[in-house]
Amino acid sequence: GSEMCIRDRNDTNRMLATIAKRLSQLLSFSAAAILAAMMFLTALDVCLRYFFNRPLAGAFELVGYMMAILVPFSIAYCYQEKGHIVVDLFMERFRTKTRNIVDIVTISITLVFTLVIAWQNLIHFLDVKESGLTSAVLSIPEYPFILPTAVAFATASLILFVRLLESISETFGT
Repeated sequence: GSEMCIRDRNDTNRMLATIAKRLSQLLSFSAAAILAAMMFLTALDVCLRYFFNRPLAGAFELVGYMMAILVPFSIAYCYQEKGHIVVDLFMERFRTKTRNIVDIVTISITLVFTLVIAWQNLIHFLDVKESGLTSAVLSIPEYPFILPTAVAFATASLILFVRLLESISETFGT
């Protein structure tokens, strides 16, 4: 009975980890494509401005919108790859179990923040969609560029949740 429950929990954890990894990879590939589009759009704008004195209308606006997607998508991937900055100078003096407990607390706090960011961005998305707010130059609706932040931070939350389960399992052997 107990062994079956632990095996089921491990299978669920592996499934969640796989989903989180695939989502973060999808976001990463999307961020790379957006970065390439930003680069080409900016290069085209500069060339048109320099050679023909005809800048691309709305290029600055589009780059800003793309940046609003690029950054959160990259943050989710950074969480997946554990690419954030860690200062071990102080923590390396503690026992492994103490470090693991600090990790559990840190991951839990970060998880709460990422969930709140995802939730608040979803609320903001709905508010902006209802308001009909558009961009100044191209009259592009703004709400589609808010939802990716909610998606990225929901993905980051899933990644942190999986990491929290792994840390608890490693620390307490469950």
